[in-house]
Amino acid sequence: MTAPSPTPAQIATGFRLALDAADRFTGATAPNPPVGCALLAADGMVLAVAAHEAAGRPHAEGAALASCHAKGRFDAVHTLVVSLEPCTHRGRTPPCAEAILASPTRAVWYGATDPNPTAAGGAARLEAMGVATRPITDLDHRDARALAARASRLIAPFATRLTKARPWLTIKQALDAEGSMLPPAGAKTFTNETSLTLAHDLRRRADAVITGSGTILADAPLFTVRHVKDPRRQSRRLAILDRRGRTAPAYLDAARERGFVPSLHGDMSEMLAALAEDGVMEALVECGPTLLSAFLEAGLWDEHVIIRQRAGGDTVSRRLA
Repeated sequence: MTAPSPTPAQIATGFRLALDAADRFTGATAPNPPVGCALLAADGMVLAVAAHEAAGRPHAEGAALASCHAKGRFDAVHTLVVSLEPCTHRGRTPPCAEAILASPTRAVWYGATDPNPTAAGGAARLEAMGVATRPITDLDHRDARALAARASRLIAPFATRLTKARPWLTIKQALDAEGSMLPPAGAKTFTNETSLTLAHDLRRRADAVITGSGTILADAPLFTVRHVKDPRRQSRRLAILDRRGRTAPAYLDAARERGFVPSLHGDMSEMLAALAEDGVMEALVECGPTLLSAFLEAGLWDEHVIIRQRAGGDTVSRRLA
């Protein structure tokens, strides 16, 4: 008789929960990627869901296993689903692959393969030790590829920093009904509340905001996250392209008071390399039309989010490079 194990539908449900948990901490984990994990019993019951919340905090797998311990459910663990391949690296936290091997886990489903050569290899290690380990794309479920795509997007900024030595660059562009980026006189925006929430969610997931001195001079923007919950514990970077030294010291002081680490740069490539060196994985470009065009024309972007003002409500379009 075949031993019971979670069905593909139950595994897919657990994987969605893991992805949702990871997404809540996007923007808070640098220089580590956001990762989520769910633990299932043999009958498919979800025993625990956890995420990596910040660098130095437990990894998602360890946090989920610890939660099961605390709830007295540890012995019931059968299947572990996680958005990123379990690591084999010992840093500030022990290797996740070894924590899994020390548990009753019999099967592991993971989303993205770890792009970090220092930490990769967890899937092979688990499989060699008798734990059935498969990528989520192997799951016999209609949503398998969509779930894998979500997992890949979660770690895209982490992978970009590793492979391109620069942050993942998200360009946000707001246009009025006539296609202009300039708000009416006396206003700082022309988008509606829903679009503002989206804009602040883009800030929430970013480790840095990139702007230009012209934007600073025009309306001294705050660049803070106000319309959504921000789980970030450390300061966010504020990188200002300012070739002529026009940014006032008073603005930089005020930015520090708001929790930013501001820096001035005269060169776009130097700025991006410096941000990556500092651990920035994703940067949100919020600037005027001239600098925005420079990023696009140089091919220095990964995601372009366009918010358009319409009579019946704003529309949002996204494209990937």
